[in-house]
Amino acid sequence: MPQKVFAPWEDQDEKPLIRFRDVTKRFGDFTAIDQINLDIYAKEFFALLGPSGCGKTTLMRMLAGFETPTEGVIELAGQDIAPVPPNQRAVNMMFQSYALFPHLSVWENIAFGLKREKKDKGTIETRVSEMLKLTRLEKFARRKPHQISGGQRQRVALARSLAKAPKLLLLDEPLGALDRKLREETQFELMDIQEKTGTTFVIVTHDQEEAMTVASRVAVMDEGKLMQVATPDRIYEAPSSVYVADFIGDVNIIEGKAHQTGDRLQVDWAEGQPALSAKTTDDYSLGQTCYLAIRPEKVAISAERPTGANVLQGEVLDIAYLGNISTYHVKLPTGHVIKAQQANTRRIARRPFTWEDKVWISWSETAAVVLNQ
Repeated sequence: MPQKVFAPWEDQDEKPLIRFRDVTKRFGDFTAIDQINLDIYAKEFFALLGPSGCGKTTLMRMLAGFETPTEGVIELAGQDIAPVPPNQRAVNMMFQSYALFPHLSVWENIAFGLKREKKDKGTIETRVSEMLKLTRLEKFARRKPHQISGGQRQRVALARSLAKAPKLLLLDEPLGALDRKLREETQFELMDIQEKTGTTFVIVTHDQEEAMTVASRVAVMDEGKLMQVATPDRIYEAPSSVYVADFIGDVNIIEGKAHQTGDRLQVDWAEGQPALSAKTTDDYSLGQTCYLAIRPEKVAISAERPTGANVLQGEVLDIAYLGNISTYHVKLPTGHVIKAQQANTRRIARRPFTWEDKVWISWSETAAVVLNQ
């Protein structure tokens, strides 16, 4: 029996856990959040992604209750949360600094919130044991935060945040302090814990790889606006704008003028160069400005001229060797630089191209995404 795909946002009958309705937040003359409408569903691992200053942390702080909207309504499980103080919301927040109590043991840090709620001793013991097991910290229960590693401290902060069984856990750049390898391992641990607990996670990050790895859906933000909200594969393969295409991963953007016949688009992009062709379901008027977004891994590079659409000649300007892949920066006679990627299936000594080599680059009609903004 095929496994049911988790996609509550596609179900008309599913009610969102969190609903932002026409939410605006101003600080004096500065608009941090600009009329945002957004639904987040129960059990989602939702990522708010964008550069510094795009408004993602402000959005999270409004959910936590540290800021109130200037206009609009935020609902949690159908209730307007504006009048509910932060400590009475079914929401917990895990800070970037982890904010652990240095004088308390791991066990006491996790129990802290439960003790404040005057839970009985048996309940606290059981819940802390569950959290230690979930985050694989049983062996470290009696240690103080300074006696464990950064990755373990991160898990203590997570265990403490989940101990009170919140409906919603907010994570503010939670992996920022970890080194790359540990961060990647911890991403999968976070996903595993989120799935086991069924808690809705909302993570704020500027790290696109992190968002694409952990999230069921990603909201790409810029200057207080939502640019696109979609699953990671849709954001990558079908970006809604040049901004999103450029923000997520590596991309080649070519601007040109449209000439459309049915679903085929010819793009005039440079004097004396053949038109480029792409497929699109959108309608473009004759001469309308459009943009082709082509991911480097979809661009082939060869010494001989290939057959097919979108074949251009240039020379190798730069090579970025990343172990598993090499990215070739190919300069065209027009001055455009196109990135083409190849998997390094052979030893480095057998690299087929080097600097200043004349090469052909090509891509299929379906490889480019056509964008109008």
